[in-house]
Amino acid sequence: MRRSGARGNLADMSAVVTASAIDRFREVVGSERVLTAHIELLLYAKDGSMNQGDCGVAVLCETTHEVAACMRIAADHDLAVVPRGSGTSLAGSAIPLDGSVVISVARMNRVLSIDVETPCAWVEPGVLNLDLTTAVSHLGLHYAPDPSSQAACSIGGNVATNAGGPHCLASGVTSQHILGLEIVLPDGDILTIGGPAPDPAGYDLRGFIVGGEGTLGIVTKVCVKLTRNPPVVRTMLADFSSLTAAGKAVRDIIAQGVIPAAMEMMDSTMTRAVEAFVHAGLPTESAAVLLVELDGTAAHVSEHTHVVERICRESGANHIRVAADEQERALLWKARKNAFGACARIAPNYYLHDCVVPRTRLVEVLAAIEEIAKRHDLVIMNVFHAGDGNLHPLISFDRRDAEQVTRVLAAGNDIITVCMNAGGTLSGEHGIGMEKRDFMPLQFGVADLDAQARCREAFDPEGRMNPRKVLPAGSKCGDLAFPHEHLPEGTWI
Repeated sequence: MRRSGARGNLADMSAVVTASAIDRFREVVGSERVLTAHIELLLYAKDGSMNQGDCGVAVLCETTHEVAACMRIAADHDLAVVPRGSGTSLAGSAIPLDGSVVISVARMNRVLSIDVETPCAWVEPGVLNLDLTTAVSHLGLHYAPDPSSQAACSIGGNVATNAGGPHCLASGVTSQHILGLEIVLPDGDILTIGGPAPDPAGYDLRGFIVGGEGTLGIVTKVCVKLTRNPPVVRTMLADFSSLTAAGKAVRDIIAQGVIPAAMEMMDSTMTRAVEAFVHAGLPTESAAVLLVELDGTAAHVSEHTHVVERICRESGANHIRVAADEQERALLWKARKNAFGACARIAPNYYLHDCVVPRTRLVEVLAAIEEIAKRHDLVIMNVFHAGDGNLHPLISFDRRDAEQVTRVLAAGNDIITVCMNAGGTLSGEHGIGMEKRDFMPLQFGVADLDAQARCREAFDPEGRMNPRKVLPAGSKCGDLAFPHEHLPEGTWI
């Protein structure tokens, strides 16, 4: 038996997936669900980020017991394991390194049970976010966290990254909507944490699993809290001649005590790209558009609508458009949620960031991002959760141009630095993965990183779960007390 932590959470993995291990995986799930062909492994070596990994074998599991059996095989052969759902991670969390085993739970996509009284549901990790809401909509319920990729991203992935979304301003991110979890540990043991009971006994480990990015085990069941649909919803679009005016409106709306269900902003470059793609009637000549959604009782929504309209006018809004019906409301949200897809009209690739800054510094940071775009001669479009300061600067580029890629990566590092210097955080919902791993010392001190590394080791003493993700090398040793200017150039492979 290897000494606990001998390899460490973050070291390179050297064990190779052998024919013996592959044969054992086939005995568990069948030959057709063990992928070894080169083209198949290339697909499982990438996610939605900029990175390319190295997949040794991909195993497609359909039950908790299959996952547990495969984890025991990986443990027996000393193999690193990377959990994978829909593969939409934007931070490199789902990328296998050094020939790791990918265990996919995408086929575990059943809604297992629905409790209307609580209300909650037990679901498997491969259930798509939007499919969950669709499955309970006839009951007057929905699942509140709604990432813009909700039609493609899975609940398991949302749990892994603590995903957010436009409607998390008032409702909260994934961690506020997870009641319980079933997780398969690295040695194949199955652990159930929490559940629908309002105050489960023992330590509450849900908050540690949510956001763990697959470094602790593989989540195989999730008990999600469902939210009752509000009686009234009103969606408004205001456009402004400057980002400063739009940012002032965001700040003043919150300061007035109004917490909208959602408050989203797009700059002019993004608005033009989206309008050309969706044709939602967006004002393409304005510097910024602000999408505000209010929900609640009729009286509550009416009162807050007047407040939002007044503040937008006082902040210099050119026009204020209130969706006349559900069809128009859906069109406005289609425009917002298709923003990333619309960018394909500008260039074949994009690099998306996910830092959070204080609302009071939104305009300042956006101006700095504009300067970064000019300095690196790049197109950067902004679409973001304005209400909670979660920025999503999107750098549009062609990755076939190596010189352009170099400028993109440099600009990405500059954006992170600007946001952190403004008192921000590294991620609002995409996670840390590989892309922001080496920037963790900007947000956490030596003792903080050491504590996180020790907690991680408690679940995974051999360091086989999703190695070299989230925590930088040396976290447990406390050797990361270097100043900001000595941070590595980047985190790319």
